[in-house]
Amino acid sequence: MTVMHELHTDLEPVVTELYDRHLATAKEWFPHEYVPWGRGRDFDAATPWDPEASPVPEAVRVALLVNLLTEDNLPYYYASLSVDDRDSAWSQWTRQWTAEEGRHAIVIRDYLTVTRSIDPVALERGRMQQVKAGETPQFDTPTAGLVYTTLQELATRIAHRNTGELLEDPAGRAVMRRVAADENLHHLFYRDLATEMIARDPSAMVIAMEEVVRTFAMPGTGITDFARHARTIANLGVYDLSIHYQQIILPVVVQRWNVAERGRFRRRERRWGEHDSRRRGNGEHGGWQRRQRRLGHERR
Repeated sequence: MTVMHELHTDLEPVVTELYDRHLATAKEWFPHEYVPWGRGRDFDAATPWDPEASPVPEAVRVALLVNLLTEDNLPYYYASLSVDDRDSAWSQWTRQWTAEEGRHAIVIRDYLTVTRSIDPVALERGRMQQVKAGETPQFDTPTAGLVYTTLQELATRIAHRNTGELLEDPAGRAVMRRVAADENLHHLFYRDLATEMIARDPSAMVIAMEEVVRTFAMPGTGITDFARHARTIANLGVYDLSIHYQQIILPVVVQRWNVAERGRFRRRERRWGEHDSRRRGNGEHGGWQRRQRRLGHERR
């Protein structure tokens, strides 16, 4: 049982609504239609992969490698989100999400292999190492997991899109744009589920936001030489701290979730608790319970 089990039962009607919206919005597509198969040729002793013949600059190859290996770690993302109730709306969503994410790895890998953009041997060794390690961000509370998935899906969308725009090949740009479009729909699902959770328990969600923003790391941290790759990606303008703040923290956490106002609410709640503890120490009772009732009224 994962920490998400604590969340999905309370939010089941909302999950159902958001899942139905996703199914109505998402478009069916097929990886083979995006891959320029006619460019492909065998890899053998006579025609091995040659970095000099790659149509992609070395720095961009690094970004593509990280993007793909991040997608390859899908089994562990699913494990961290799944719950025991297979018939629940949350389970249906996580299976749908997993199927769509798996398609991303398929289309990116096929494109890179056919176009000889990346060394296929290094790519496969990287996949094996990444999946065997199984390193993914872990959280102790479902609220933190919900905040993280919201921000991470948006970060992944931005990274895929920006990487694609660095490719001169129209087919490559189309692949990365298609994947980024899916990631955006995933982000919207988690974002709106988190928004509902904020309405229900703003205090817990502010705590989760603080934890996730303070410790945020992309899910590719288990990739060999990830820190060095991250510097390359930042220098390319694919993803860096400025993008993280301007395109993720500011529009989602600060503006949409209104963390400043939620933070004031949280501080007020804490002050009330401290004040009431002092009153109880002086023999006065019942104040905190009354304030909690008022707090509940405000939340509704």
